[in-house]
Amino acid sequence: MRKPFMAGNWKMNGTKSTAKEFIDNFSLSAELAEKRQVVICMPFTLLPFWSEYGGEKNPVIEIGAENVYPEPKGAYTGEISVDMLKDTGAAYCIIGHSERREYFSESDEFVNRKMNALLDGGIVPIVCVGETLEEREKGITQQVVGKQIAQSVIASAGEKDLSGIVVAYEPIWAIGTGKTATSEQAEEVCAFIRSELDRCISTAAADSIRILYGGSMKPANVDELMSKPNIDGGLVGGASLNAADFSRIAAFEE
Repeated sequence: MRKPFMAGNWKMNGTKSTAKEFIDNFSLSAELAEKRQVVICMPFTLLPFWSEYGGEKNPVIEIGAENVYPEPKGAYTGEISVDMLKDTGAAYCIIGHSERREYFSESDEFVNRKMNALLDGGIVPIVCVGETLEEREKGITQQVVGKQIAQSVIASAGEKDLSGIVVAYEPIWAIGTGKTATSEQAEEVCAFIRSELDRCISTAAADSIRILYGGSMKPANVDELMSKPNIDGGLVGGASLNAADFSRIAAFEE
């Protein structure tokens, strides 16, 4: 049985004061906290503060980063390594987000290098894949997502244990637009991703890898999305900035 996984992606938002407010106001019952995994992925500047303050005040929330560079050290001005992330207490890291792919021209192969570096360093990668509206309308969603999965994840199947990674399906057309894939659309793609993991890695890996939905999950649709057998959680954007909204999302009704 895969443990539900709710991850917030704060993107380029948040200061120590807003992080403190969130930590103080996020609430999840002890019973649900045992059954769910809750992570906030935040800007690098907040990781040390959250690790210290959040670890004491609201330890149910684990912390993650939003990016990493695949090299261990060197002349890469402005970048951050896996060891630097570990130094802050980060246990997870988002890679392959559509905004990184689009704005910074990150390829599947580069995402794969990041995944390998994170796995080697003991940080869990949250690998994002997803199609544009144009690609969906052309009917090539599975072709696009299949290629991303093959080159970003499955390419390492012979050399890495992939059973502990997290995959996030984020239809690009539903990120920050107010549009949301129907639960049936989201389930269809998440089921396809699991079938590819099964076909190309192993049934055991496919059964253990958690697949998240990452397109405008919010309190109003979380229960329906989480009722689907291949959706194991969410990668939540805007709604994760609000402690009350994210508390409700983490406490979805089964």
